Amino acid sequence: MPHPLAPVTGAEFELAREILETAEVLTESTRFAYAGLAEPEKELVARYDRDGTPVPRDLRALLLDVSTGAAEEVLVRLTDATVLSRSPIDPDTAGQVPVLAEEHETVREVMAVDENWLAALRKRGIDDPAQVYLAALSAGRFESIADRGRRLVRVLAHWRPDPSTMVWAHPLDGLVAYVDLIERSVCEIVDTGAVPIPAESGDYDDPEVRGPLRTSQRPIEITQPDGPSFALEDGVLRWENWQVRLGYDMREGLVLHQLGFLDGDRVRPVVYRASVAEMVVPYADPGPIRFWQNYFDTGEYQLGRLANALELGCDCLGDITYVDAVVAGGDGRPVVLPNAICIHEEDDGVLWKHTDPSNKSKQTRRQRRLVISFFVTVGNYDYGFYWYLYLDGTIELKTKATGVVFTARYDERIAPYASQVAPDLAAPYHQHLFNVRLDMAVDGDLNAVDEVEAERMPMGPENPYGNAFRRRATRLRTELEARRMADPVRGRTWLVVNPERRNRLGDAPGYALIPEGQPVLLADDASAIHGRATFAAKHLWVTRYHPGERFPAGDLVNQCPPGQGLPAYTAADRDLDGTDLVLWHTFGLTHFPRPEDWPVMPVDHCGFVLRPVGFFDRNPTLDVPSPGGHCAAAG
Repeated sequence: MPHPLAPVTGAEFELAREILETAEVLTESTRFAYAGLAEPEKELVARYDRDGTPVPRDLRALLLDVSTGAAEEVLVRLTDATVLSRSPIDPDTAGQVPVLAEEHETVREVMAVDENWLAALRKRGIDDPAQVYLAALSAGRFESIADRGRRLVRVLAHWRPDPSTMVWAHPLDGLVAYVDLIERSVCEIVDTGAVPIPAESGDYDDPEVRGPLRTSQRPIEITQPDGPSFALEDGVLRWENWQVRLGYDMREGLVLHQLGFLDGDRVRPVVYRASVAEMVVPYADPGPIRFWQNYFDTGEYQLGRLANALELGCDCLGDITYVDAVVAGGDGRPVVLPNAICIHEEDDGVLWKHTDPSNKSKQTRRQRRLVISFFVTVGNYDYGFYWYLYLDGTIELKTKATGVVFTARYDERIAPYASQVAPDLAAPYHQHLFNVRLDMAVDGDLNAVDEVEAERMPMGPENPYGNAFRRRATRLRTELEARRMADPVRGRTWLVVNPERRNRLGDAPGYALIPEGQPVLLADDASAIHGRATFAAKHLWVTRYHPGERFPAGDLVNQCPPGQGLPAYTAADRDLDGTDLVLWHTFGLTHFPRPEDWPVMPVDHCGFVLRPVGFFDRNPTLDVPSPGGHCAAAG
């Protein structure tokens, strides 16, 4: 039996399909929109870790009948070869299951023969629909549009005169099609009139675009002659004092389980489960062609199934360990994603340093970090997710955004909401907003959260010279109190403590979430996207742990109604003081594209840090050896 939190294996996906076939759940037109581990209750996992008590292996699947549009959630018990439950999904009240990979081909087939679409292309001087690249995009949900209950995508087009053309340079503006995926029909075309297609090439590999390749770079080699300092065995990664169990899900991608730090003779827990639970990319163009552009790349497209196969020398440098991931294809059978996860060590500069004038000692230690990463491609954009573990107990997540900006034709109408990145070519303003779910376990399951910030002191009897300031900590006691915004001016952080433990100074041990404090969702509070992505309107939400509350925008995000996810989770305003709690942190980028972001965007990044505060009794890196030479000279 695998560990209860181990990812679903290829054999288990095959077994699940066999169980569903035997139970006559599947038909010829049934497709798997999602399949993954139904994680067991924490108590069962703890019992397994303690004494090996067996835990049933359950798989959750979202199924879609592509001939009727009927969808259902199914729970399969792999250990007993039984179907535990089947629950129909009402698309009107719950939303649609995620977009299927094969539905992009459905769109191409439908639109290639639609007369109204072909007529719209001819108005733009295009007679051959094969010269058009179609981007089938999640439709969103708008109460003012009569599409409730229909499984839709909205389709934008780019001119592709040759199969090798970088299409994003040539948008067919003024045109969008709405496609019903179940009826296999174009149900509406919005055509505001043909406009000239931007002509300049966007092929960044064309010598006429990029110029001659530079010859100034000399090789950089990163070697570890004795091999890496980490070990990966049965899904558990150990490095220095860190221990973490690796997981993978076709929706979230990389998942970190049971993250803990060896302190003395015991592993002290820090985070029970960490993942990028959602991301949304809302666009700012309010015009009739693109007002609906708001993509939930996790819930609608499922980041995990879009992972790149990472390559040495391209994506990772050094002594690399790769881990394959396994997800379910549309037929429910396993699909192996080779080299989906990259693990390696990096030097990170000075860890600590001091030259003491009193005893003439000179000491320097170097920081090192373990990198656990994966990269995905979602249409025109590429995202890297990098988890860093540091020697001093710090945890960091850095998200890297690159790829190609989505484009439109630049004109007076779009100018207030877009940048001109090339002649006649616009890149609309947009945001990349990520939400990480942190199921905290700082020194145990029962935690609390304090909001900590700097407080200026007015001049007065207690501060006669006006130089005083102090640290203010406010306990966030309920879920509604814990809907919070970052405040960089005050240096606001959120400290997760264990009120039942004490360090040697008598304080509760803790870990501080340090936000970057960039803008949250900028759409109006009354907008459709705000209603569906309310989680992105706050930097922090804290909830009392509930096993069914996994995703900040709700379980089904595709064409979902407003109010799902964190607004619903926190409505009861549950008590948070000294309980099992989850932090949900929103961070991201607000992108006003630059000419330098075209024709391909250099990496931009965002993220957050978890840093120990009173978790250790003293600096936990005093035992890090000197790198040698003159780095450690006694006085």
